[in-house]
Amino acid sequence: MTAATDATQAAELLATVPTDQRVALVDPRFIGHLHALRLGLTDPRFDAAAVPGALTARPAARGALLRALRRTVAAVGAGSPVAPPGAGEVAGTEDRTVPGRLATALDAEGIRVQRPELGSLTAAVPTGPEERVAARTSVAAVDDEAVRLRSAVKAHDGFFTTFCISPYSRYLARWCARRGLTPNQVTTASLITALIAAGSAATGTRGGYVAAGVLLLLSFVLDCTDGQLARYSLQYSTMGAWLDATFDRAKEYAYYAGLALGAARGGDDVWVLALGAMVLQACRHVVDFSFNEANHDAVSNTSPTAALSDRLDSVGWTVWARRMIVLPIGERWAMIAVLTALTTPRIVFYALLVGCALAACYTTAGRLLRSLTRKARRTDRAMRALADLADSGPLAQAVAAVLRRPGGGFTAPLLALLAAALMVAAALFAPFGGWLTVGAAVLYAVLGGLAVSRPLGGALDWLVPPAFRAAEYCVILVLAARSDSAHAVPAAFGLVSAVAYHHYDTVYRIRGGTGAPPRWLVRAVGGHEGRTLVVALLAALLTAGSDFTTALTVLAVAVALVVLVESIRFWVSSSAPAVHDEGELA
Repeated sequence: MTAATDATQAAELLATVPTDQRVALVDPRFIGHLHALRLGLTDPRFDAAAVPGALTARPAARGALLRALRRTVAAVGAGSPVAPPGAGEVAGTEDRTVPGRLATALDAEGIRVQRPELGSLTAAVPTGPEERVAARTSVAAVDDEAVRLRSAVKAHDGFFTTFCISPYSRYLARWCARRGLTPNQVTTASLITALIAAGSAATGTRGGYVAAGVLLLLSFVLDCTDGQLARYSLQYSTMGAWLDATFDRAKEYAYYAGLALGAARGGDDVWVLALGAMVLQACRHVVDFSFNEANHDAVSNTSPTAALSDRLDSVGWTVWARRMIVLPIGERWAMIAVLTALTTPRIVFYALLVGCALAACYTTAGRLLRSLTRKARRTDRAMRALADLADSGPLAQAVAAVLRRPGGGFTAPLLALLAAALMVAAALFAPFGGWLTVGAAVLYAVLGGLAVSRPLGGALDWLVPPAFRAAEYCVILVLAARSDSAHAVPAAFGLVSAVAYHHYDTVYRIRGGTGAPPRWLVRAVGGHEGRTLVVALLAALLTAGSDFTTALTVLAVAVALVVLVESIRFWVSSSAPAVHDEGELA
């Protein structure tokens, strides 16, 4: 930390700092809580941030800051005080200190300056004795460590997480912070714990099931702790975003596989139920993601259904009831853990399928009502996001290049749902190993291409990606289940896991503002229609022995290698967004 006597010296000192480092300017008269400064000056997610009397800039905003500071020097004259007397005495709440003026200049230059909500925390630049006394009194009246600890907990979470985990996991997060542990280390510990839980379930013994349930809950405690640690210590990172966004799914689906292996040891084959639970959960998520991406920046986004939801949120008990109905991750993992310890894997999956199906019906019905009753214009960004989430490959893109779907606000979702229904029906009812399923896959590719041949700007066009996800995943499940090839369903479980990872990766890239994965990747893994056609062809050509299982395994490994290598390359690169995923309740 270096003190500057005037604006000229501040500009000179700033110019000497290496360009790859963050810099901060703080008015020497600043009085406030340490955590207020921490929020304003150390959050790595923003190129520039400010609180009253203080401003920070990361390398991307350093040039604009230096230009603004030099303009300030030219405007007020070289040798002018950095914080001239009376600078804070402007009427209103505008920050008229040098850092405040520079923040305004950055805004004018197009550099977004983050101004965190301080709540009960104090950050002020008093100009007289009375103001200094008042500021110090405000600082003494609030325990900023208590505020810091409280704000480490996610503002909106499920009932189980809020009342059964967060009251003590926040203290675990602080314990980790004081010992230098990082959120990524806690996230990795959560994954390892969940994998050990899956291994315990795979033993197929009652002791193993009890241990699995306990370890799964411990993994969830650590899963809550990593986010709270990131918020407590402001340790947001690109790697943390990737780990947190994907490990929850990896943990849950690995646990499903462990339950299926444990059941098989006891003579009960529940692989179809395990894969069905994964398919249902993945489809629930894509409904959430697709709807949110379609509507989060919609213009004139109003709806009587949304207004009713807002009114219900004003009644305390309805908030928690509605959050529990959707069976969020806390409630879901608690249910899985308890049932694993007390019952059998088959009962676990039955409960999971019924609970998730009811939750899916509830959330999807609400979103349909909102979409049909709201008056909104979808933005170009939203339409691009829906097209990316559709995951259309070369076949669908070729169809879209030569054909255009008919006009009408509902043609895209109707075509997508028709294509999905025909494809799944063929997989279910056509003779296994016949070419009728292959023909249905070709028709599916044509209808899928038609569905995305125009921008997805209709009220219900957010249904297009979920329809494609459900079709692809269900076809793989059904064909594997109908096959006489040994272990085809476990191989299908691996294939769906690899494809689902690709789809989750797409979602989190879009959320981070960097766009979808590169087109070459989508072409390389075939798109949803290409993979569906390949699986249908494999079922028709490889009906003897374990050939179908081998082919599914090879396909799963190939898809996994391609998407994982590209995903890891992206998330550890400098272009990845520095965000920490807050997660969906589901």
